[in-house]
Amino acid sequence: MSPAAHLLDTPHHDGSIRYVSSPHPRRGDVVDLLVRVPHAAAVSSVHLRSTLDSEPKFTAAVTVEQTARDTWWRVPLRVHNPVMNYRFLLQGGRVGYQWLNGTGLHERDVPDAADFRMTTFPAPPAWSQEAIVYQVFPDRFARSAAADSRPLPNWAEAAAWDTPVAGRGRRAGRQFYGGDLDGIREHLDHIADLGATTIYLTPVFPARSNHRYDATTFDVVDPLLGGDEALQRLIAAAHERGLRVLGDITTNHTGVGHEWFRRAQADPDSEEREFYFFDGERYAAWLDVPSLPKLNYDSKELGRRLFDDPHGPIRRWLSGTDGFDGWRIDVANMTGRLGEQDHYAAVARRMRAAATAARADAFLVAEHCHDTSRDALGDGWHGVMNYAGFTRPLWTWLRHPEQAPDFLGLPVVVPRLGGRAVMETMREFGAQLPWATRTHSFNMAGSHDTTRVRSLVGADDAQVDVAAGLVMTMPGIPMITYGDEIGMLGAFGEDGRRPMPWGHPQTWDERIHAVYRRLIAARRAHPALSAGGLRWAYADDDVLVYLREHPEQTALVHLARLEHDVIRLPLAALPGAQAAQAAYGDPLEIDGDEVVLHADRPTVEVWTWPTNP
Repeated sequence: MSPAAHLLDTPHHDGSIRYVSSPHPRRGDVVDLLVRVPHAAAVSSVHLRSTLDSEPKFTAAVTVEQTARDTWWRVPLRVHNPVMNYRFLLQGGRVGYQWLNGTGLHERDVPDAADFRMTTFPAPPAWSQEAIVYQVFPDRFARSAAADSRPLPNWAEAAAWDTPVAGRGRRAGRQFYGGDLDGIREHLDHIADLGATTIYLTPVFPARSNHRYDATTFDVVDPLLGGDEALQRLIAAAHERGLRVLGDITTNHTGVGHEWFRRAQADPDSEEREFYFFDGERYAAWLDVPSLPKLNYDSKELGRRLFDDPHGPIRRWLSGTDGFDGWRIDVANMTGRLGEQDHYAAVARRMRAAATAARADAFLVAEHCHDTSRDALGDGWHGVMNYAGFTRPLWTWLRHPEQAPDFLGLPVVVPRLGGRAVMETMREFGAQLPWATRTHSFNMAGSHDTTRVRSLVGADDAQVDVAAGLVMTMPGIPMITYGDEIGMLGAFGEDGRRPMPWGHPQTWDERIHAVYRRLIAARRAHPALSAGGLRWAYADDDVLVYLREHPEQTALVHLARLEHDVIRLPLAALPGAQAAQAAYGDPLEIDGDEVVLHADRPTVEVWTWPTNP
């Protein structure tokens, strides 16, 4: 098979500040949009197609700059609606007619679904743009000495720190290792040394399971974790180190032991009865799990208690100097939805208003495992956990050929695909989101609910480097699950929730640990990696190459899962690359008028250079 052609002769636009003059406009603003058109594309005119009140409008673009290789076109977009769909009509090319949208270039008509999107919603908090998130499962991260004096709850099965996890079955939620918040605080230096900037804690409220997604109250922090004061100590210590802390809350359901549900079940006339879907003695449960009764947002009082009450959970735990810096919302995609009922959008907006009222720079990220096209425009959650648009395509590229991962109940084996399919998947899912939402969504190789990356790749641990490289160099917020940085194993979610082996440093993969530290350092040091656009340069079975373009800096990223044939890119298409410095990996190889990329093993390489004006 002959090698693929490079993609640098393709016209390009994205929602980054390299191509959009104002990424967070207000209604009525005029935003200048740029389109880079290589001369090889043979384009003679560019028109913007926008939709005002759902009616198409065409605006001619003008040329503003010509280089030896590209013509830059500029066109104004008046931001008339809260969400402005737009794409570009290019005259010229092979058939004389081309559309440029979020999925690329098309020589045919295309629907609006993959249009670029400009939104007028308030920007996410500035700190989240450069966030690198470290996920902690409190029961399994670290145990302080104080945990020894706490009584074992009646639902729990005690487990010593070295005891293997139960994995699947009823015992999986009952195994209690006793990790707590002071234990996390005692190991903040590890998180800071790694380079993470934000800690994401899975739930800390009292519950009847080790995962605590079945809360029995939102009024206190679980005493088994050390209680309210332990959370305050942890957040204060994290803030002193410059670390942010995100909490985790479920607004889709409560536990069957929640004080609201117990009152509702005991008294049919109670105010809390309307918080749930009761039909006589029966009630609707999330995914028919009896221990997780579904919340009913037809109830105005439920919304008031959750979102409007300053002492309610959303506002209370964000308030004050030692409050959370934001929330991860569990099962967000199903929140407010049951049968004909759909309060999802209203719940998301109401939670955004409540969170920012309590903390002006609060950040909200939603759990969402599927198509986010209807659910993540940026007026509610700032971003999503990008399983569909990032995690799954990463898995299809890097999963071991003979070792299929467990992906959140998928009934068939996750396929192993080539780089071109991975690129196209990321393009299609990325096109569903406004740029602000995409760049504030979590990119992760896995989480506490999935196969761990070290188990995903099988015997060749160098594949972990490639996964980490993709996490750290793509648009979005990188997220690491505790233990991934030391090569912790886990075939599926519960199996991966193993205790962090603090007492057994000989089990740590220090090579992988160093890789994560270096890649995180590169991400934090280079604005192109945290705030640049995304322009694909090359994709073939075993290799992905892309550019992150920023007004100040350009980054070229080369990722290879295996050895591949030599790739030659035209140097003229990479203006400024002669001055490239290695941000990760070996120096950039230039041979005459070509940039040369090669790999004889799994490889991560990143080079940066100042962007030419």
